[in-house]
Amino acid sequence: MCGIIGIVGCEPVNHKLYDGLTLLQHRGQDAAGIATCEDRKLFVRKAPGLVKEVFRTEHMLRLRGNMGVGHLRYPTAGSSKDSAESQPFYVNSPFGIVLAHNGNLTNAEDLQSELYRSDRRHINTSSDSEVLLNVFAHELQGVAKSLKLEPEHLFSAVSAVHERCKGSYAVVAMLVGRGVIAFRDPFGIRPVILGKRESDNGTEYIFASESVALTGLGYEPVRDLRPGEAMYITKDGVLHSHQCATQQSLTPCIFEYVYFARPDSVIDNVSVYSSRLVMGRKLANKIRKDWPDHDIDVVIPIPDTSRTSALELAMDLGITYREGFVKNRYIGRTFIMPGQTLRRKSVRQKLNPIESEFHGLNVLLVDDSIVRGTTSEQIIEMAREAGAKKVYMASAAPPVSYPNVYGIDMPAANELIAHDRSVSEICEAIGADGLIYQDLDDLISSVRELNPDLTNFETSCFNGHYVTGDVDSKYLSWLELRRADAAKKAPTDEAFVDVGME
Repeated sequence: MCGIIGIVGCEPVNHKLYDGLTLLQHRGQDAAGIATCEDRKLFVRKAPGLVKEVFRTEHMLRLRGNMGVGHLRYPTAGSSKDSAESQPFYVNSPFGIVLAHNGNLTNAEDLQSELYRSDRRHINTSSDSEVLLNVFAHELQGVAKSLKLEPEHLFSAVSAVHERCKGSYAVVAMLVGRGVIAFRDPFGIRPVILGKRESDNGTEYIFASESVALTGLGYEPVRDLRPGEAMYITKDGVLHSHQCATQQSLTPCIFEYVYFARPDSVIDNVSVYSSRLVMGRKLANKIRKDWPDHDIDVVIPIPDTSRTSALELAMDLGITYREGFVKNRYIGRTFIMPGQTLRRKSVRQKLNPIESEFHGLNVLLVDDSIVRGTTSEQIIEMAREAGAKKVYMASAAPPVSYPNVYGIDMPAANELIAHDRSVSEICEAIGADGLIYQDLDDLISSVRELNPDLTNFETSCFNGHYVTGDVDSKYLSWLELRRADAAKKAPTDEAFVDVGME
């Protein structure tokens, strides 16, 4: 999962891009990058680290120009410390293209071979985003025969991308000195939204992964890009749009609503906050039905994502709600940390229990989801150490039993605690006195009832159904080798590297 942003403005956009990435920081904490252009000069700064660590005053002064794109990286494979894989990526032919991508190509290996053998393009990293950029650049070169670039050239190239690329992708790309284009895969798995703002000098446009980046910068949300659609904004602020896919079906990733998106975002016309409220009510109904004689004294959320669902669940059941954990704001999201050892260490550093809220009580801990079980096991341990009499666990999402292949690091199947385990076996493995999961149908209806037009969702991590139709056991085995914790390198404290150009 990554964060993307692109702006075409009437004044310098460097600080807007910086602020927008800060608003999207929850989507990626591994690396950050911004590319801008002034006239036909390109300026890039990207490096490992959080936004506030990557960009200093000297970098911001170099990022000149009225349009640009930005990216936050969250790695799904490989080393998290490699600055070469930070985005956005750049190719100089044709026109000069800088691209930022959120998602994962499921046929990246085949495409890389095609690019080398047939398209005569070389890939320098293991990132599928660089593959996608080169496919787009090759197709654009094939249709734009002169220096004059028309919107239809770009839309034709995006159509070819849809034909060649499989998997998930929300993309924002800048054509140096010309404009910014955004497009979404034919299933709309990953989100991207358009916004605009009227200034004294004209209309400014923005693309971003979530609406919170728009509203936080003073832009008015216009609408989400449709699956398969591309939008192009020229440097003069003229907007063009086109449906570039021959077949499309809106199938957004439901995990955006469960965990990844900020609660104050709206994705595909669904308030993330409202959807989490409904998840809490659905989970309360299941407890009422399956566990009518429960002895829960207090409901405590595992901060931060589960707070909304936990509060609604407690209110619905008429049980006391308490904040039982204090969160260290300077520790990143443990879900997206590479390596089991680092995750285990970070849980204890990240959360500290308030003993008075646990001592002598039967506690229901509510989390948004349980993936590896590492966090759950340690938090249950902490609750017992704080004096809890019994510790129950509830998940606002169903059991995560299958790897996610569309840009979320839900890893090798054997690293998932729910893979080939029953609920009772999971309960025993994490050390809980009881465990209850949300039903998949209830999770889907939690989002759908807020927007009935959403008829399908990407739910592969819960049911093993991969909507793109190209994922088989051979691919999952290959993915397991790449994603297994043992294959990942632990991050180091090496100095940040400015790989920009001017």
